[in-house]
Amino acid sequence: MIALIDCNSFYASCEQVFRPHLWGKPVVVLSNNDGCVIAANREAKALTEIPMFEPVFKIKEQLSKNNVTAFSSNYTFYGEMSQRVMNILHQFSPHIEVYSIDESFIDLTGIISAEPTVYAAEIRDRIFRYTGLPVGVGIAKTKVLAKVANRIAKKFHKELNTVYVIDTEEKRIKALKWLKIEDVWGIGRQHAKRLQKIGVHTAYDFTKLSPGWVRRYMTVVGLRIWDELNGRPRLGIQELPKPKKGIGTAKSFGKPLEDLSLIEEACAYYISEVAEVLRAQKSCANYINVFLHTNRFSVKDAQYANSITITLPVATNDTLSLIVAAKKALYQIYKPGYRFKKVGVNLLGIIPQEFVQGNLFYPEKKNVQALMDVFDRLNYKYGKAKVYSALCGNRKKEWQLIQEERGPRYTTRWDELAVVQTKKQSP
Repeated sequence: MIALIDCNSFYASCEQVFRPHLWGKPVVVLSNNDGCVIAANREAKALTEIPMFEPVFKIKEQLSKNNVTAFSSNYTFYGEMSQRVMNILHQFSPHIEVYSIDESFIDLTGIISAEPTVYAAEIRDRIFRYTGLPVGVGIAKTKVLAKVANRIAKKFHKELNTVYVIDTEEKRIKALKWLKIEDVWGIGRQHAKRLQKIGVHTAYDFTKLSPGWVRRYMTVVGLRIWDELNGRPRLGIQELPKPKKGIGTAKSFGKPLEDLSLIEEACAYYISEVAEVLRAQKSCANYINVFLHTNRFSVKDAQYANSITITLPVATNDTLSLIVAAKKALYQIYKPGYRFKKVGVNLLGIIPQEFVQGNLFYPEKKNVQALMDVFDRLNYKYGKAKVYSALCGNRKKEWQLIQEERGPRYTTRWDELAVVQTKKQSP
């Protein structure tokens, strides 16, 4: 049996954990620069006048009228809370696939001793008891069916208490007849449209198609989904994440920038972030892409956007070499006289570091790997970006994101720990 554990309204729920006065109240989380709503809890989703991904300035009045509490995104905090959930799941099974920051599959084959619904409830209760985060648990014979079970658990949360198990043929058929074809995990929009044209409107309809038709029009990927919905496991638990084929980051500036030196510092800082990820998976990059653009939504600013990809002389994961290359790329696409909104970097052509081929005309740098190891160990021990290249500068406040409503990072910063207040009892 496979279980899918999905944290409910994860970002918003994290913000509520240390704020009991917000339990049961509408809460939303905003995107970078507090631009739009990217996450909402169940109470906020019930308010129809607060649509997801709507710019905040358009719905400020509705947020205030409905007493909605809005928070700036706090990804350091969310990532640490996610890790706590994953650590708890290891108490239930050694075989775990972390699918996303708020979602994991666990293999329960040969592990469940109690009735599956009781076991699922124990998973739910332990996570809530140890972290304060509400989760939905779906259990079934395959990963795709576990997704279906989890969707039912969350949809009918009052009746099912966020737990559902598909453990009989009757339950499987009933669930598939309920699930719309466009909501099946792994079936994209275009395939859903094609299926609807031939009268396939539910997951159950899909399972009645011939395997030959599915293989012909939806390839082997669609055939695996078809098998999984029919109760035949085809997708195993991937305990080790696959190395990323591309690593990048891009964030809007807190305010438009014209100063090239500030843009360079932001670009260098982003390179430091992605290079650290590259080293963590023991890989090197052959190419680096840098892009820069103005705010396309501004009606008063002149518009400009450009990008460039350059080939590195030797594939590397050295932060300092990557920053130098990124700066050279930035010089080629920067144009004075524009107010830039965003700079971004992407590392491409990623290969395992043991497969890097040298360059006869580019002498190998000595002790680079040892230096980067020191960087990573210190930053892991003392916190993000405690040690960094001087090319990143010291003017981060002039270009970093606007996060006026960011809450404390309760679990990762000593100076932001929650404060417990007690009342003095009279003698």
